Amino acid sequence: MKVLGIESSCDDAAAAVIETGAPGIATVRASAVANQDDIHRAYGGVVPELASRNHVVAIMPVIARALAEAGIALAELDGIAVTRGPGLVGSLLVGLMCAKGLAQSSGLPMVGVNHLEGHLLAPLLEHRVAMPYLALVVSGGHTALFMVEDFGRYRRLGATRDDAAGEAFDKAAKLMGLGYPGGKIIDEMSRKGRPNGVKFPRARVKGAPLDFSFSGVKTAVAVFLASEAGAATAREDLAASFQEAVVEMLVRPTLAAAREHGAETIVLTGGVAANSRLRERLSAAAAADGRRVVAPSFRFCTDNAAMIALAGSVRLMRGERDPLTLDAEANLPL
Repeated sequence: MKVLGIESSCDDAAAAVIETGAPGIATVRASAVANQDDIHRAYGGVVPELASRNHVVAIMPVIARALAEAGIALAELDGIAVTRGPGLVGSLLVGLMCAKGLAQSSGLPMVGVNHLEGHLLAPLLEHRVAMPYLALVVSGGHTALFMVEDFGRYRRLGATRDDAAGEAFDKAAKLMGLGYPGGKIIDEMSRKGRPNGVKFPRARVKGAPLDFSFSGVKTAVAVFLASEAGAATAREDLAASFQEAVVEMLVRPTLAAAREHGAETIVLTGGVAANSRLRERLSAAAAADGRRVVAPSFRFCTDNAAMIALAGSVRLMRGERDPLTLDAEANLPL
């Protein structure tokens, strides 16, 4: 089965073509992304209106590029998978309406996909991972722990009570005057800093050990920067110390969840899964506990359409399709 995936939940417009012969086992024929970092950099974060307007311009050229790279025509596809939520509703609507138009004109079946489901299955694009497995989804919009029991069967064990980890990275970078996107800049700068240079708090959610909270450490950065010590501290030490605090707050509940639910494999996925320190610390902690960590390559950590195509292909193989009345949902539950 050959499936076109379309993803536009935030500021990246993406399209991909995958070929699959069995549920969850796929070959990525093409994966194209139109990135908007240069557009949003001046604002220190994603501006929803600008994101959706630029999707209108970029979405069809990205789809055309993916089809060309795959060497396949629209009529040769078996179906279309598109992100329908969660995300910025204006951005979601651009991708969804485009998918509807293509489905209507070609007669191809279309399915809407939950963006989080795409992230949960993204490692399967490159690795064989037996289910069930524990997944830590950590990005700019989401930080949560799921047990992936089977395709379409996902049980949430814990989630952030406030900011997502990626959002905290971007806001801390903005406070430090480092630029956007903050996560990548902090990761690179931290390699030259001391992770114990500044003592930042590690939050624990009372009565919910598998939940996360990052608003406190973000506030701690703002308070520290306003102090005399903050003005005298090297930005490399500040970045490394902040990153270490966030990583510890991600690793601790993840290992606790793996022990509680007997998960031998931990999947690390989402944009922040590209963070080198998080990969290092989680892999070491899991190995010491007799478990393994599987993560996608960097291009499949961030928002991409191959993971959407993979999640959609399972439904298409079952003969499912969504109607052209399908709507986008900004807060679509998994």
